[in-house]
Amino acid sequence: MLQLRPNCECCNIDLPPTSPLAMICSFECTFCADCVAQRLHGVCPNCGGEFVRRPVRPADALARNPASTTRVFKPQGCAPAPLDGAP
Repeated sequence: MLQLRPNCECCNIDLPPTSPLAMICSFECTFCADCVAQRLHGVCPNCGGEFVRRPVRPADALARNPASTTRVFKPQGCAPAPLDGAP
């Protein structure tokens, strides 16, 4: 089950479980759509994977299986993952 992390790892903006602006990679690294498009260019800086829009959990399921409250934030900011062969 997805953790539904509460914030963008890059800019720390809140991303509630109902947010259509939350983006995740296959490891559930969570970023806002603005950071994914403008800073990361669609590539996860942690694993190099692609992003997809995080699904919204239906309200009744969210009540039984709440979203995570653990924030992951990288105060140094975020940078795109290096391209293959880049230093």
